[in-house]
Amino acid sequence: MTELLRLLVVAVAVLGVATLIGRVLHWRIARGQAHAVIDNLNARIDAWWVMVLLLAAAFALGTAGVIGLFALLSVLALREFVSITYTRRGDHFALALGFFIAIPAQFALVAIGWYGLYSILIPVYAFLLLPIVSALRGDPTRFLRRVAVTQWGLMLCVYGLSHVPALITLEIPGFDGKQALLIAFLIVVVQASDVLQYIWGKLFGRHPLAPTVSPSKTIEGLVGGVASATLLGAALWWLTPFTPWEAAGMALVINAMGFAGGLVMSAIKRDHGIKDWGHLIPGHGGVLDRLDSLLFAAPVFFHLVRYFHT
Repeated sequence: MTELLRLLVVAVAVLGVATLIGRVLHWRIARGQAHAVIDNLNARIDAWWVMVLLLAAAFALGTAGVIGLFALLSVLALREFVSITYTRRGDHFALALGFFIAIPAQFALVAIGWYGLYSILIPVYAFLLLPIVSALRGDPTRFLRRVAVTQWGLMLCVYGLSHVPALITLEIPGFDGKQALLIAFLIVVVQASDVLQYIWGKLFGRHPLAPTVSPSKTIEGLVGGVASATLLGAALWWLTPFTPWEAAGMALVINAMGFAGGLVMSAIKRDHGIKDWGHLIPGHGGVLDRLDSLLFAAPVFFHLVRYFHT
């Protein structure tokens, strides 16, 4: 697909420039020695190379590749979520159902485009069934908190994330065969918003937004990052069935939801006394540290596109 190839070329060019800058900083400022900030920057850039190449490979494999990639990410994300939250032996069977039944079923339904069922499988049926399974195990200790962990984990890590590949299944007049571009638009805009919020916050941040939840998030970073990423979304209208103004509106909404997702997931981490969800991605933390914005943005973006463009 020509548009995806163009976007990949731009992404590679941007990463190439970033890599060059990072290496120059390593030799000119750090003198080739260990330097916490510069080493972290280079680790992040290297990780972005891997993530971009994985996405490119998934797109090259078509619908099966994209759905398979996000199903795998759901497994990894749910594993990270469960590993830091409170569970007991009585929850193991319910969690096994989540990993081995709910995830495959959700993404299989997405693959065949059965919207009527994948839209309610987890928020209705899993929501009701899994507490029953846990209750039958006969352990009432902190039952509500344990059940909430399972339900939240499935809603965020599986249900929310499954709306990314679900974009491929939408039937949009005049946009047949190009639905993968919507995934590219969503990921690029939301991830750019995260980066731009960080940059604006470092350069101009003076007023913390929620210091006890996420000390690094500032009002200036939020406004500057969301505004910049919204302009980027408008500039990428050619990837979508939207007009430039519609693309800007969509970008504004998903950037705001992405910020909210990051804030909520930060609150969960602070509650459990950790900085990152994991260590799988060098410089970034865990899978959830990279996906937290998408978990909130993807379902909203999916339904906006579905209701207004199908």
